[in-house]
Amino acid sequence: MANPFVHIELQTKDLAKAKEFYSTLFDWTLEDIPAPDGDLPYTLIKVGAGTGGGMFANPDPKVPPHWLAYVGVDDIEASTLKARTLGATVLQDVMEVGDYGWLSVIRDPTGAVIAMWKPKMGTQGGADQA
Repeated sequence: MANPFVHIELQTKDLAKAKEFYSTLFDWTLEDIPAPDGDLPYTLIKVGAGTGGGMFANPDPKVPPHWLAYVGVDDIEASTLKARTLGATVLQDVMEVGDYGWLSVIRDPTGAVIAMWKPKMGTQGGADQA
């Protein structure tokens, strides 16, 4: 399948409460890892088969808790530019994420927000490694 969903990420105000809720509700295995930027703790969501994800506490008081889906792309720069030419607003231009890959975040012409992900060579392909 071309351009599958590769990662789902929760940005929340209360990481501990979210971890307790989701791990209990869905029996997800959670693994705390150092954040690529070294600032915020990051928790991987391991679901076994299927698309996993991550969660972190967003310190920006203006950003409400939300889930963000990431779609895998082969060329992050070209995909971000294509989205812009198709009427999307680029909310986060292409950004390197440590040794893992690159991401960008767009708002489509209908107002929905989605992210794109390009893994670095040698990573396992999904943003689950971020």
